[in-house]
Amino acid sequence: MMHKPVPLHLQFTPKILSVLSEGYGPRKFKADLVAGLTVAVVALPLSLAIAIASGVPPDRGLVTAIVGGFLVSLLGGSRFQIGGPAGAFIVLVAATVQRHGLDGLMLATFLSGLFLAAAGALRLGGFVKFIPYPVTVGFTAGIGIIILVSQLKPFLGLTLDGPEPGPFLEKLPVLWAALPTVSPLDLVLGLGTFGFILLQRRWAPRVPGMLLAIALAGLTVWLLKLPVPTIGSAYGGIAAGLPAPALPDISLAKVRAVLPDALAFTLLGAIESLLSAVVADSMTGRRHRSNAELIGQGIANMGSACFGGFCVTGTIARTATNVRAGAHGPFAGMIHALTLLAFVLLLAPLASAIPLAALAGVLVSVALHMIDLKAILALARSARAELVVLLATLITTVLRDLTEAIILGLALGALVFLHRMAQISGVDAMLDETDTDARPEDRGDSRETVVLRLTGAYFFGSAPVIESVLDRIAARPRHLILDLADVPLLDMTGAHSLAGFIRKAREGGMAVTLAAPRAQHLDMLRAAGLPADTATAPDVGAARRGGG
Repeated sequence: MMHKPVPLHLQFTPKILSVLSEGYGPRKFKADLVAGLTVAVVALPLSLAIAIASGVPPDRGLVTAIVGGFLVSLLGGSRFQIGGPAGAFIVLVAATVQRHGLDGLMLATFLSGLFLAAAGALRLGGFVKFIPYPVTVGFTAGIGIIILVSQLKPFLGLTLDGPEPGPFLEKLPVLWAALPTVSPLDLVLGLGTFGFILLQRRWAPRVPGMLLAIALAGLTVWLLKLPVPTIGSAYGGIAAGLPAPALPDISLAKVRAVLPDALAFTLLGAIESLLSAVVADSMTGRRHRSNAELIGQGIANMGSACFGGFCVTGTIARTATNVRAGAHGPFAGMIHALTLLAFVLLLAPLASAIPLAALAGVLVSVALHMIDLKAILALARSARAELVVLLATLITTVLRDLTEAIILGLALGALVFLHRMAQISGVDAMLDETDTDARPEDRGDSRETVVLRLTGAYFFGSAPVIESVLDRIAARPRHLILDLADVPLLDMTGAHSLAGFIRKAREGGMAVTLAAPRAQHLDMLRAAGLPADTATAPDVGAARRGGG
């Protein structure tokens, strides 16, 4: 479906103002209330699990969902976006905590918020759509693999001789060596949680499977007094309230130290949040405001950091749940955040009994869901070049770094695109209206007029191919017409190539006419050295009648 461009004055307007301007009554509030409560049930176990997997206390995940989620809905550019901690950030957050500690993580989150807000203010939101689909699938699957491996220790209840290594290739042999220490109780709890979620998705998709799974696991541990690691034993429980807001400790040295992490948070946050907004658009027929969304995400990250939270982004699964639950607008996301706050204030002690193995089971299901085998197999069957882009992005994500993976994927995707654009560009020579089947290089030189019809983009990727065809044309007519009607794109390399050919033709005694040149293309050709007296015509017919 085609959409009209968003007016400039609306590009930075939060969606909540549009919803209120349309009229907001009890019926719409009821829809948002039901949706908000539904999403909160899904967000609660995920927020705890993502925080623990990221190497931060579990209550930081709830703070992120409460403060960040509220601000994303209040100030963002999507009606249905649900903000909070995301599984895609686990790898980046864990690495940042290892390098710079919790204070460094707060500062990196705050800086990424500044960068996201600046990107929105500079109207850069539309550029995220240029990230190729294979790149998105590749880095998402790579993150899923890393999360899956990172959860093997709590899922299996392994005991390591030392700290668990961060890099993927270093982690695998350490986990393998620890396999004899598998804890049967942890394994049963992890498998039980994972199996429950799988069955719930298959047979009862409307039931909050993740919350029920960890609730049952926690109840089992509490009733049977099972000796397994829990949130209470590992972290001392969850604080019953939000911490007082405070700015992160900012100094020039610390900013320099965490800047690469902040930039990585910004890049992934922009991609994830706008991708989530696009998913909501496709489910509802609505349209988000990408620049307003980035500004809202930026403010949400700064707010989250001030309360001790970490990276906030749009979450696809929770946003989709919000839509399916019948949400009308951003108030659903705000209700979701307030519901989580009520849990923290009233029921936080109950979370102490939740076993870490059960939270690992939740994340194992999330990680497997991130590895989109259906999309990978579809690309393998129909688009081998895109499959190479996907695999290169995936492998680089797992073995190197997410930022490097995205940059590599973008570069490879651009090369694939340029190669295909060059393939569809060409030259067709017509000596008259009837002689259109012979190859250009086989045409004789007995005609008065030759029409060369250029098709496709004439840019640096296709210029050498088209130039070689032009040079092989044997015809030397009195009048040469270059039909540019079907050239949608001309860059400076193509302009220099074409201007050079025209100069060579004129030096050989031919009159040259450009048929249907676009104004911007004509300006580029003149800048590239096109003779000032080169004739132009609105179409080939007029060029023929002009006769040179």
